[in-house]
Amino acid sequence: MNAIRIARQIGDREIILETGRMAKQAHGAVVVQCGGTVVLAAVVGASEVAEEQDFFPLTVDYRERTYAAGRIPGGYFKREGRPTEKEILTSRLIDRPIRPLFPEDYLNEVQITVTALSSDGENQTDILSMIGTVAALLISDIPFDRPLGAVRVGLLDGNFILNPTSSQLEKSQLDLVIAGTQEKIVMLEAGAQEITEGKMLEAIMFGHRFVQEVIELQMELVRKAGKPKQPVVKIDIPAGMEDKIRRTVEGGFEKIFTLDSKEAREEATKKLYEEALSGFDKTAEDFKENYVKMIFEKIEKERVREIILHQERRPDGRGFRDIRDITCEIGLLPRTHGSALFTRGQTQSLCVTTLGTGEDEQKIEALEGEVTKRFMLHYNFPAFSVGELRPNRGPGRREIGHGALAERALKAVMPDQNEFPYTVRLVSDILESNGSSSMATVCGATLALMDAGVPLKAPVAGIALGLVTQGNQWKILTDIAGIEDHLGDMDFKAAGTRKGLTALQMDLKIDGLTKEMLKEALNQAQEARLKILDIIHGVIQGPRQKLSEYAPRIVTIRIDPAKIGEVIGPGGKNIKKIIEETGVKIDIEDDGRIFIASLEASASDAAIARIRAMTDEPEIGKIYQATVRKLMPFGAFCEILPGRDGLCHISEISEGYVKMVNDYLRVGDVVPVKVIGIDENGKINLSIKQAKEGGWPKLPPDAERDVISESGRGGRDRDRPRPRR
Repeated sequence: MNAIRIARQIGDREIILETGRMAKQAHGAVVVQCGGTVVLAAVVGASEVAEEQDFFPLTVDYRERTYAAGRIPGGYFKREGRPTEKEILTSRLIDRPIRPLFPEDYLNEVQITVTALSSDGENQTDILSMIGTVAALLISDIPFDRPLGAVRVGLLDGNFILNPTSSQLEKSQLDLVIAGTQEKIVMLEAGAQEITEGKMLEAIMFGHRFVQEVIELQMELVRKAGKPKQPVVKIDIPAGMEDKIRRTVEGGFEKIFTLDSKEAREEATKKLYEEALSGFDKTAEDFKENYVKMIFEKIEKERVREIILHQERRPDGRGFRDIRDITCEIGLLPRTHGSALFTRGQTQSLCVTTLGTGEDEQKIEALEGEVTKRFMLHYNFPAFSVGELRPNRGPGRREIGHGALAERALKAVMPDQNEFPYTVRLVSDILESNGSSSMATVCGATLALMDAGVPLKAPVAGIALGLVTQGNQWKILTDIAGIEDHLGDMDFKAAGTRKGLTALQMDLKIDGLTKEMLKEALNQAQEARLKILDIIHGVIQGPRQKLSEYAPRIVTIRIDPAKIGEVIGPGGKNIKKIIEETGVKIDIEDDGRIFIASLEASASDAAIARIRAMTDEPEIGKIYQATVRKLMPFGAFCEILPGRDGLCHISEISEGYVKMVNDYLRVGDVVPVKVIGIDENGKINLSIKQAKEGGWPKLPPDAERDVISESGRGGRDRDRPRPRR
């Protein structure tokens, strides 16, 4: 096949799709370009379903090549290693909207590989990756035939921006990713600077108009390069099996959903399943247990929907807008900088704040170059939180995604570096889970940050909502529990302050939401968020005024950037000496800000004094503690700052006539001096008598005198001349 290339102006940028030149053995491959950014999306689908498989194995891997930005990877091996956090999050961003659009009976394994080939540093790779993935699926023989567009929306100076550049995003109040079909919204991912629900809905609708243009571009490529689709093989369940299981479980789920606890419901569900399974001969040739499981889950899903939509009650008995009981505790752990335990129903998050210095910032090797993060939130989900046995092999994609969502929700209210010069790390350990542990993390993190004394701009709370649909009927559920998440159609997470939203994430198991559904979800989320914020305020009204005694104290000073070299010294000699002798940590920014961290104020004061001495300029009228360095017949040279000497003329040593300088001063004496003048050549004139309000009295005639030498040596340290003994 010859290369096919199409282009379309979407907003103020041209997006180009090409197929038939690269990766021609993949079942579908599309190159997407916008500006100088290029990605390749390649898809492959298995021809058969694996034996006994009862799920859809979809794998998405987005990877970045550093050559895309003209760079060589760091590290010993000089090649790309394990996926970075950005690569994992982009893989999830691609996966989430396409997964619900595959045919329900299609269980063949599908693998999607997206590679960033070129990056101009301005046009984002993630949106192009989403567009390219769908285009590759649409032109392949894989039975995916639902076009899906994706765009990003920013908000700058009150105006929405389509697919903002990286530099525009830095100033934007909104970073919203939308994926949708021609008619509906399928996926949302957003970070925001406290924007209202109404403004968020406007942004979604603004973006959806351009989603439709992206779909038109994809369909043009399909018309020119599309392949015939594989037939979807329906799952052939033996006749009569479903009727038999229905008779066995009749009325069972209704009783289960009256039980109070998650554990009781799970145990009763397990027994009901075993009862359904026992009605079949497991040794029969045509028996497959996964058929029983599929039918059982189908019936359970139907019963949940009937109870919610027709009986207007939820499996745990709550109303549609009810939030489970919430308890908040702070200051639990004695040696941490800040801690909190947030419990909502059977979901519990232990959040701990740790304050560090600039040395603790996370360094990230990105396509744009090395970047740093001074606020990090890490989420852990151990198996015991859901009563399971599972080896602990570090955070997976889900943990990375949940942590990133919670971090995004709080980033908008974190103080800037000038106000709070600390590196902040938050860890959320999920101790129990039955629905929305990521939003519990947002609430617990807010408490832990305020317990640590971090001056948040406003507290943040988060809530998860669900959706059940049946035909044209639908209901939004506030604060979904695990069963409603598992058997429902939506996971809608919203976080924010009293003023507005800071984060939003929506995933679906159906083909999309209407504007009416979105509006209702946003309204219910706001109502719940305000209730949770009231509970948080009842526990702690604002950030603590004092940091933990175990947290470092950071003092910020500012110097002339031209003086940075003097503070550092040759080969770092000066700064290393200050650190060794005072025990502080010092971080210097290019703009002249210096952050000095220590557990003791005296150490910080000593370091500040040394830095000030190196960098301060003499000021006329200011009094300094100067060291006498050289005596001359006409006066004394005194060092007022490191490397800066001034002359105290003999007439400025004391009131009245001074015959000899060494009647009053010795080399090494430390005396107060006042700067009384600086000439055009930078020469400094000093006065002792003006600094001492009258100077020293003249020595008596028989006082001991030192001979003044040209070198200025001699004398002993003292505050004033001493008479001969």
